[in-house]
Amino acid sequence: MSSPAAGYPSSFRERNRWIRAHRGHRNQVDENVPYAHLIESELGPQGTMTDVVTLFLTNRECPWKCFMCDLWKNTLEQKVSEGAIPSQIDSALRELQVSNEPSARARSQVKLYNSGSFFDPKAIPPADYEAIAGLINGFSNTIVESHPRLIGKRCQEWRERLSGSLEVAMGLETANPHALGLLNKGFQLDDFLRACERLHGLEAGIRVFLLVNGPFVEAEAQETWLERSVQFADSAGASAICLIPTRHDSGAMQSALLCGEMQPTRLGQLERAFDFAIVNSKARIFADLWDLTQFSRCEFCFEARRARLDQMNQKQIILPTIECARCHG
Repeated sequence: MSSPAAGYPSSFRERNRWIRAHRGHRNQVDENVPYAHLIESELGPQGTMTDVVTLFLTNRECPWKCFMCDLWKNTLEQKVSEGAIPSQIDSALRELQVSNEPSARARSQVKLYNSGSFFDPKAIPPADYEAIAGLINGFSNTIVESHPRLIGKRCQEWRERLSGSLEVAMGLETANPHALGLLNKGFQLDDFLRACERLHGLEAGIRVFLLVNGPFVEAEAQETWLERSVQFADSAGASAICLIPTRHDSGAMQSALLCGEMQPTRLGQLERAFDFAIVNSKARIFADLWDLTQFSRCEFCFEARRARLDQMNQKQIILPTIECARCHG
C-alpha cells in the first residue's frame, strides 16, 4: 500500500505538516498536574502479579509526528518549567495514597509515561532526574517510554539514579520497513536494534509496542506482518511485548478510514495476535484492553472475550476460545 489517505506526502517534513493539518483540538492541561494517574495490575518481570502505579505526565509535545498518534492531545506546546515534573509526580503519589514504606514499594512497579520520550530534554528536564528518582525510590521496576534514537547518555544517567530496575518502552509498531517509514516515526529497523543493544548494555528491560491492524500494510498481509513483528521484537531481546489494537482517534487515521484505504480493527485480530505471540515469544505478552468495546461487533460474547484476554495477560497461557452462537466468533 503506497498511501493510506489521499494527499499523504512522500517527504518526512511534508508529512509532519499534513499530519498536523489533520488534527483536531488540543485538550487543556496544566504543567503542574499529570493529565491522568491510576493503579493497575500487571505481571511483573519476576513472574508475579504486581501493582503498577501509572502516571501520565503533562509535558511538551513529542517532536516526532507519527501518523497514528493521538497522544499530542494532552501535551503542551512549550517546555515545562524545571521542577514541574517532580511536582506532578509528588501530587499524584499523594492522591493515589502510594505508600512510602519500602516493603510495599518493593512489591510494586511505576510507569512514568509522558506522551513522548522520557529522554527528550525538552519534555523531561534532565535537571529534574535526581528529584524524580528520589520520589520513586524503592519501586522494584521503573518503566519509561522513549524514541529509539534518544537511547544514549541521558538514559544511562537516569539508569544510574534508580534503586530498582529499569524498563524502557519503545514503539516499534511494525517490522515492515515500508510501513514503518510511512508511519513517519523517524527511525529504521537498524536504529531500533541499536537502541536495544544499548539498553542491554545498561541491563535495562525492553518493552515493545506493536500495532495490530496497523496502517500501510495490506489487509491480507496484516497477520503475517504482525507475526514477523513479534519475532523481530523477540529476537531483539524484548522483555515485554504490548499488542495495541489500532485506533482511529487521530485525524490522519480518520482520513484513512473515511477514504476506504483502511478497515476498522476487529477484536478477533487482537485475539489471534495474542495467541501467536504467547507461543512464539520468550517475552511477556500483553494485550491492550483499553476501550476494547470499539473493536467488538457482538455484545453477547464481548465480556467473555475481554475476560479471556485479561486472564491471558495475567497467566501468559492460551485459554480456550469463546464460542458464540450469535456471531460464531
